[in-house]
Amino acid sequence: MAVERERFYECEVKRRRVRAGGGYERFWKVKLIADALIDEDKEFRCKDCGGALKLFRRKMENAPPPHMEHKLKIDSEYCRAGIAFLKATDGRQPRMSANPVR
Repeated sequence: MAVERERFYECEVKRRRVRAGGGYERFWKVKLIADALIDEDKEFRCKDCGGALKLFRRKMENAPPPHMEHKLKIDSEYCRAGIAFLKATDGRQPRMSANPVR
């Protein structure tokens, strides 16, 4: 039996923009993972909980498209989009990551 895994196809990527008063500021932007790879973005986080994600690139012909999943199990257990949270039957409430990517 195959193990069901998380698959996020959208995440937040760290970008920078010009400030009105000059200089740059960093901000998080929601983006499709395929687009983030094309744009060569380097910093990612979950758009729902702010937790760290790990990237899975398409390497074989029948592999799923590029996607991400939570690095930490605790993030998956309490993120509203996490597979462990969605399968939980104990009435837990979603929360932000205890170790968010900043």
